[in-house]
Amino acid sequence: MYVFRSKLEKFDMGGGVIRQYLGESKKLNAQHWDMADKSVVKMHKHKQEQFGYVIKGGFKMDIGGEKAVLKAGDAYFIPANVLHEFIAVGQTEAIDLFTPVKKDFPWMEKSQTGKKAAAKKPSRKY
Repeated sequence: MYVFRSKLEKFDMGGGVIRQYLGESKKLNAQHWDMADKSVVKMHKHKQEQFGYVIKGGFKMDIGGEKAVLKAGDAYFIPANVLHEFIAVGQTEAIDLFTPVKKDFPWMEKSQTGKKAAAKKPSRKY
């Protein structure tokens, strides 16, 4: 399977956070995040393990009470059910992988066409 990001729908998660669903396999899925400077993904947790890689910009992060500032080229691992938070430092892009597959997100999202896009079933599987 190949993914061409320019062809993927963008979902506005609110607060300067844009998400693109890259696809999934049986055990994991991938997201691309584009976050405005100082945008926040508030403290939350989920049953999935999470790996992320910062492509551009950076994050002030809190993972289970451990705080760090990450920049482009840095990565993070978040265990299942551990509280974590992201604050973008500059215009930030990142990739996240979740296992098992994560289909729910804590925000209401809208596609950039303005239509509400609540948890639609992904079609990019391999």
